[in-house]
Amino acid sequence: MDDLNVINALRLLQSAEELRARLAGEFSSVHGISVNEFFLLMQLRNAPKQRLSRTELAKRMHVSASTVTRMVAPMEKIGMVDRMIDDRDARLAFVVLTSAGQDRLSEALATFAKQAGYAFQDRWTDAEMKQFSALLFRLVAGTPANLT
Repeated sequence: MDDLNVINALRLLQSAEELRARLAGEFSSVHGISVNEFFLLMQLRNAPKQRLSRTELAKRMHVSASTVTRMVAPMEKIGMVDRMIDDRDARLAFVVLTSAGQDRLSEALATFAKQAGYAFQDRWTDAEMKQFSALLFRLVAGTPANLT
């Protein structure tokens, strides 16, 4: 086992949990949503026609389809998302971002930007931030290093 890989993975998880904890309190108290609901709204905003099937949402969020179903129900009741049946196949339903959901997401994005600023300000130079961003992208995308 490579100790450096373990240490880096643990630091990455710690960092993610720290940022999640900061966001959770403010998202809940100011915007009335959870971090996971924020991610769900982001997925819908970035999707074609601002809609996705529950299965696709689950895949993108790395959770089960039943978790998405439990998350969507209260969001649907308060109008942040809606359900749309496919015109060609009534068995296929989509979760759709509503204008109220878009408004809530826009407000939460301002909070997200503020917390991201707190997490990164005065810690690294612009060049380091660009490198950090590129390295994180490579990690998430699963792209190997170009060692040539």
